[in-house]
Amino acid sequence: MAKKHTKIEDYGFLSDTQAGALVSCDGCVDWLCFPRFDSPACFASLLGDEKNGHWRFFPEDKVKKTRRRYRGDTLILETELETANGAVRLIDFMPPRGENPEIIRIIEGLRGKVSMRMELIIRFDYGHIEPAVRKSWQHEGFEAIAGPDGLIFRSPVETKRGKNRTVAEFTVAKGDRVPFVLTWFASHIDPPRTKIRRRDCATRKNFGGIGRNNFKVKGNGAMRWCAH
Repeated sequence: MAKKHTKIEDYGFLSDTQAGALVSCDGCVDWLCFPRFDSPACFASLLGDEKNGHWRFFPEDKVKKTRRRYRGDTLILETELETANGAVRLIDFMPPRGENPEIIRIIEGLRGKVSMRMELIIRFDYGHIEPAVRKSWQHEGFEAIAGPDGLIFRSPVETKRGKNRTVAEFTVAKGDRVPFVLTWFASHIDPPRTKIRRRDCATRKNFGGIGRNNFKVKGNGAMRWCAH
């Protein structure tokens, strides 16, 4: 859940045109519905608290200043967090997909060195279902399974299971780019192969496959997808 209260109109919006996420002012994903917009949310702290699920990154030191923007005419959301020891940029997006939607978060070092923490709490069905979580060496990540839904979390950063959550502590220096990927899959089949590693970050930084201009408002107020 966002450390600071975020008004609904101040949330950043991510989408691959088939599913969507809401990101708070301080970089916490408080809402995520996979695999479709009408699917029950696996992060829903927007409606309650952390027990309903969220995905949060935050510096160990006090944040002195926060800036946020979309990159150009895309739905790539950039949140800059500045501390006394340095600054990082949190880059969030949902790439176009086939069967497996995913949300990608990259921590980029801008200045100095920043000690960061991550907290991932997955709760399916708007927070009602706590999934079974296991480390999968075969698929290189943590798998969370509940009924027909599965999520796999991957990152080169060492993570561990805390109290009903997945956590990590790491340091980001200027020029570092550290990726974190959460991918949905149907639980009766194997998760997809990993798509992003450290060496892939540079190719992802210019991702702009989905832009805000792809969403057009029709006369009745509904939104539709427009290909360009």
